[in-house]
Amino acid sequence: MSNMDLALKDMMGIDGAIGAAIVDYNSGMALGMLGSSKALDLQIAAAGNTEVVRAKLRTIEQLELNEEIEDILISLYSQYHIIRPVTGRKSKGLFLYMALDRGRANLAMARHRLKNIEETLEV
Repeated sequence: MSNMDLALKDMMGIDGAIGAAIVDYNSGMALGMLGSSKALDLQIAAAGNTEVVRAKLRTIEQLELNEEIEDILISLYSQYHIIRPVTGRKSKGLFLYMALDRGRANLAMARHRLKNIEETLEV
């Protein structure tokens, strides 16, 4: 099993996980996806969240901030969506995306586990 497959499996092991993807934000394409919900189209989510990441990176650049994105949280009434750019040298240009059922997820724990997964990912 590849490192990416293991990362996706670990992401889906987080309480409340609905779907997970590893996305190239240069192309908007999901390199890998895993999900438990037919209601969440991970291809559309990957492409749409690519625009979110690009917009935030442009804004950081325009503001001349010497910062990097740790993660981006989108809170919906029934779900959390977390976007976490990958910072490893070999995986630059990628982000982890996951959707969580808000009623079953522990947001703090999910963010902590996603950070650990991101740190060990090599694509």
